[in-house]
Amino acid sequence: MKKNKVLCLYPASEAVRAALHEAAPGAEIVFASRDSVTLEDARKFDAILGNPPAEWLSQLEGLRWLQLQSAGAENYAAQMPRGAVLTNATGAYGLAISEYMIAAALMLMKGLHLYRDNQRQGLWKDEGKVRSFQGATVLSVGMGDIGGQFAQRAHALGARVLGIRRTPHPAPDYVEALGTLEDLEAFLPQADVVALSLPGGEQTRHVMNEKRIGLMKRGALLLNVGRGGAVDTGALCRALREGRIGGAALDVTDPEPLPPGHELYGLRNALITPHISGGDHLLQTTQAIEAIFIENLGRFERGEALTHQVDLATGYMKSEG
Repeated sequence: MKKNKVLCLYPASEAVRAALHEAAPGAEIVFASRDSVTLEDARKFDAILGNPPAEWLSQLEGLRWLQLQSAGAENYAAQMPRGAVLTNATGAYGLAISEYMIAAALMLMKGLHLYRDNQRQGLWKDEGKVRSFQGATVLSVGMGDIGGQFAQRAHALGARVLGIRRTPHPAPDYVEALGTLEDLEAFLPQADVVALSLPGGEQTRHVMNEKRIGLMKRGALLLNVGRGGAVDTGALCRALREGRIGGAALDVTDPEPLPPGHELYGLRNALITPHISGGDHLLQTTQAIEAIFIENLGRFERGEALTHQVDLATGYMKSEG
C-alpha cells in the first residue's frame, strides 16, 4: 500500500513532530519551512500541514488535503484543486483574540491610551470621565469562535449583547438579539461598542462604510480583528478626526501593513496593533492548533472524515452558519 506523503510547513517542536509520527506511523512526513519549499517540491505530496502560498494550490493536482494553521481560509478556498479537502484551525484563536478585544475596549473606555501618551510626554493630567461594560450595549458582528467568545466575555462583564451572523440562528443565552447583516443598520445606533470579527471576501468588504459608521452612536467604539477590508478606512479616519465616534481599536487595517505616515497612526483616539491578536502569541493558541493537526493527521491516515472542514463555496467551516 502506498504511503501518504505529508509536507509539514508548520514550525513544529520535537514533541509535536513525535506526536505527528505517532498519529500517522505509516506516513512519510517531511518537515520544512515555507521559504525553503518550491512549488515543484510541494507537488510531490498528498497532504500539506500549514499555510503554503495560496497561488500554488491550483497547480497541486495531486493534493488530497490541506490543513491550515489559520482560521481564515478565504484565500485558499477559491483555489483548492478538484477533490481536495480544506481544513482550518477555527476554534484555536477565540481565547486570544476575544481577550485582546476586551482589553482594547477597556483601554479605550478607561482612557488608558491617553494616559500612556501623557506619560511619554511627562504630563500629569486627568483625562476625565470613563465608561464601563456594565450597562453598555455591545454589538458583535461575526458570531463564530472569536465573536462568540467576545460576546460571552462582554456579557459576563455586564453588557447587553447583540449579535450579527451570516445566516439566521437562535440566539444563545448571552445574546439578547441575534440577526443577520440585513439587521446591521437597525442594531448599529444602539451599540456603545461595535466589534468586527469577520473573514475577508466581497460579502464583508466595507461592511462598515461611510453610511454605517455614520449610524454609530456619537462616542461609540469600533473594534476590528477580522480583516481590514471590512472597514472603509477613509470614512473611519474622518469619523475619528471629527469626534463623531469615540475611538477605534484596529488589529487589522486596509491597507495592511499600515504604511508609515498614515493618518491612523496620528489619531489620538485610535489604537493600532500590527495583526498580532492571534498568531502564535498565546501558548494556548499554539497548543490548540497542534491538537487539530495531530487529530486530523491520524484521521487522514486511517481514511476517516476530517474535522474543521471548510466549505469551499463560502470559506467558512462547514459547521458554522
